[in-house]
Amino acid sequence: MFSSKKYDVGRPAVFLDRDGTINEQMGYINHLSRFHLLPGVGHAIRQLNEFGLPVIVVTNQSGVARGYFPESLLEAVHAKMARLLEEEGAHVDGLYVCPHHPEAREERYRINCTCRKPKTGLLEQAAQELKLDLQKSYVVGDRWSDIRCGRAAQARTVLVLTGYGLGEFCYVAQEEGVQPDHVADDLIGAVQWIIAREKVLNHPREALRLETT
Repeated sequence: MFSSKKYDVGRPAVFLDRDGTINEQMGYINHLSRFHLLPGVGHAIRQLNEFGLPVIVVTNQSGVARGYFPESLLEAVHAKMARLLEEEGAHVDGLYVCPHHPEAREERYRINCTCRKPKTGLLEQAAQELKLDLQKSYVVGDRWSDIRCGRAAQARTVLVLTGYGLGEFCYVAQEEGVQPDHVADDLIGAVQWIIAREKVLNHPREALRLETT
């Protein structure tokens, strides 16, 4: 399910890419049957929910612009995502989609938008609407476009090695000037790093005590 809860100004959030980070990377999800959560994703998001960090999905979906599938399918996929997460006791607090592409078939999608990652429009919209602080937040994804987007927003970034992540790490990282703050095997590893970092930032003495006991 999607939460409508509003958060105080200055609160950090975790921004998640969708394909390859939350669900299996299968190219364009042009049918509902092609959407499958990656192992452990529900548990990872539930950990963020329980820790009190808002979870925001930010995703480029140019398949709409290219005419590969209608917006109605996109809505059905996200309803399925919410349902599967709910079955595991998890939810996302916001969902922001860029359906645009410069070569879109339909003119209404054929714009030079500010929301297509690595541009930061989706993050900025979420921060304004949900009263979040991007500089205290995290961006997690399997593509370097996610890393560049997060860095441009001055957020911390995590590359996951699911989806395109392993290939990007092996063959793209060396050519990129921007590097992630952390590399994790999957979303579970990313969440563990984020929560551990937040504990140190907010309760440094307690975190130190736990490490030494």
